[in-house]
Amino acid sequence: MTKLLSAFAVLAGLLLISVSLSAHHGQAGYNTTATVTVSGTVTGFQFVNPHSIVDLDVKDDKGETQAWQGELTSPNHLVRAGWTATTLKSGDQVTMAGYRAKSGANSMWITKISVNGEELKMGAGN
Repeated sequence: MTKLLSAFAVLAGLLLISVSLSAHHGQAGYNTTATVTVSGTVTGFQFVNPHSIVDLDVKDDKGETQAWQGELTSPNHLVRAGWTATTLKSGDQVTMAGYRAKSGANSMWITKISVNGEELKMGAGN
């Protein structure tokens, strides 16, 4: 009976761990059925785990500046595609396309990005 309870406890623990690990990589917060494209000026680039972040100032139809944020894959994947911590610099002109946040916030999961007119490789995985 003790062996059965121990085996059950181990199985339950493994199940809980696997559920929490798979929750991180989901794109549940983004509308993956449609893409949005914005262009603007880089105001910040965080080359950090678990996902790199691009901050961008975008002019809307009225000419007013809106702050946008784009999320990329991990630096590990980006390095394999040739990225470094200085690939994007403040002042760079960037166009990014991706899945907008379901909340309507000016945030997206980036699926395509170009800097100063040149498309950058994204690396494997998300």
